[in-house]
Amino acid sequence: MQSGVKTLSAGGGASLCCLLLLWLIYSHLLREGQLAVGTCEIVMLNRDSSVPRRTIARQTARCACRRGQIAGTTRARPACVDARIVRSRQWCEMAPCLEGEICSLLFNRSGWTCTRGSGRIKTVTVY
Repeated sequence: MQSGVKTLSAGGGASLCCLLLLWLIYSHLLREGQLAVGTCEIVMLNRDSSVPRRTIARQTARCACRRGQIAGTTRARPACVDARIVRSRQWCEMAPCLEGEICSLLFNRSGWTCTRGSGRIKTVTVY
C-alpha cells in the first residue's frame, strides 16, 4: 500500500515538472516574437510632415486574430475586428476614432475620417 502511494506521488511530481517545463517553453516563445491571440502590435510607423499643416502617417501592424477576425483599428490603435466589417467596408462599425471624434465613411468607402469639434480632421485610407 505504501509503495503504491510513493509511486503515485513520484508520478505526480514528474507530471508537475513536465507541465512547468512546457509552460516555460511556451512563455519563452511568446517573448521571442509571437503575439498572444487577439492582440496586435505596431511594426512600422512612418511620418511625413513636409507639407505645411498636414502630416501623412503610414503604419504597419502585426496581429494574431481569432477565427472570424481580421486586423483593423479600434480607438486609433490596431486591433482584431470582425472580418465582416472589413469585407463590407463599414469602417465606422469598428469604432476607429478616439473618444469625442465623429466617424464618417469616405464617399468611395476606401477609408474613413475622424472629426473633432475643433474642426481637426483625420483621414484614414485602407490599402
